[in-house]
Amino acid sequence: MVQIINNMELFPKSSLIMPYLALLIMELFIDLSDCASQAEIDRHLELGTQYLVKGQLSDALSHYHSAVEADPSNYLTYFKRGTVYLALGKAKNALSDLDRVLELKPDFTAARINRGNIHLKQANYDLAQLDFYNVIKIDPYNEEANLNIQRIDPTKEALNTAKYYYAHNDYPSAIRSLSEVLEVSPWASDLYEFRSELHMEFGEEMAAISDLRYATKLQADNTEGYLKLSQLLYKAGQATDALKSIRECLKLDPEHKDCFPFYKKIKKIEKFLVEAELANENKNYEGCVEAANKVLNNEKDTQSIINEAKRFLCTCYSNDEKSEEAIKFCTDAIKANEDPNLFCDRAEAYLQAEMYDDAVRDYQAALEIDSAFQRAKEGLNKAEKVRKQAESRDYYKILGVKRNANKKEIVKAYRKAAQKWHPDNYATDEKMKAIAEKKFIDIAAAKEVLTDEEKRRQFDAGEDPLDPESGRGGMPNFQNFQNFHGSPFQFRFHFN
Repeated sequence: MVQIINNMELFPKSSLIMPYLALLIMELFIDLSDCASQAEIDRHLELGTQYLVKGQLSDALSHYHSAVEADPSNYLTYFKRGTVYLALGKAKNALSDLDRVLELKPDFTAARINRGNIHLKQANYDLAQLDFYNVIKIDPYNEEANLNIQRIDPTKEALNTAKYYYAHNDYPSAIRSLSEVLEVSPWASDLYEFRSELHMEFGEEMAAISDLRYATKLQADNTEGYLKLSQLLYKAGQATDALKSIRECLKLDPEHKDCFPFYKKIKKIEKFLVEAELANENKNYEGCVEAANKVLNNEKDTQSIINEAKRFLCTCYSNDEKSEEAIKFCTDAIKANEDPNLFCDRAEAYLQAEMYDDAVRDYQAALEIDSAFQRAKEGLNKAEKVRKQAESRDYYKILGVKRNANKKEIVKAYRKAAQKWHPDNYATDEKMKAIAEKKFIDIAAAKEVLTDEEKRRQFDAGEDPLDPESGRGGMPNFQNFQNFHGSPFQFRFHFN
């Protein structure tokens, strides 16, 4: 061709052959262009097939896109791309490609069967039936078409049965019939929404949420589905998941009249709940209580969210040793959810309030729910020891300090008590002196135990380290008592 172009100057410009040469050159260019284009299409198809075999569906789809753009009249290319769409779960796109295939080649039975299968799975029974009938017209013994067409009428009947049971408030029977339908039509998002409604009517909240989740996956542009799912999740107390769902609705429609106000409400409540959780994890119990109270101040209707806030108040008040408040909110939280952790939180509050029998009962209740719950096992052991301990002597009570008192507070309380009950103060009253000597021994014992980290740990665990029966016990060390606090007190103990 290059040679022809180079030799064109050999022909006279007025020659009649010039127009013919120009036409020949144009045809040659078109032929070469077509060859290059077909080679490119073949290359994309080959690469698409290779990626499809490897399971790299996105890469395969990319090459099939290129092949379709290069040759929009090739029905096989659409068919291959539709197959990849099906593998990716994109039924809507697959249907579009199969429609195009059958426009280009109406007798392509493989495409018609695939389209009929999609219609059947989406519960478009009339369209599925039409596709299968058309296959049977061409191929009367087609096994797949004959099998599937026989499934349509029983499935339609099961769907009508489910609607009948629903109308008569027989929700369990309706759920069973609809589940049979969904075995044949697992891509029907509206049927999952219907079953979700049945589950809600029957009080199966989590099953309803599960069905709605699946419905929104099948139909990504379902704003009403995302709104319903968000409302259900929020009602179940799952504020963070509810927020995620309502955001999906707003992605589709930022000004949605129902999704937007619900989003604003959830966002505020979820923020407070997250703050409460983080504060509790960081042992900032006052911050936890503050955030949980904000939830109660802003949510008056949704009981599960209110219960979640009370759960935080139970745990954080208990950890902060505010026993009265903890017992109140733990009791409310337990009424809504008999969680063994809540029983343990209340048990610890009872221990702080020295209500040992109640603490024992709560730990036992936790173990009735979960017999292997280690926290309850350890708590019950401690509560029983502390209850027994309370029957003898309580070193915190002897010094008049709280269980979370630091060493400085303990020493200060000890000096005050020792000054008050020093036996020398009662030298002229034998009866009071005997009482003072006993109290002074208890005060000394309390100081010894509570200022020694290991002994205090043992005592807090319900074991008196000075109890002779414990194997570690003995009398307190009186070495430094004679000149305690710089005083000139000198005395002897008389035990007889």
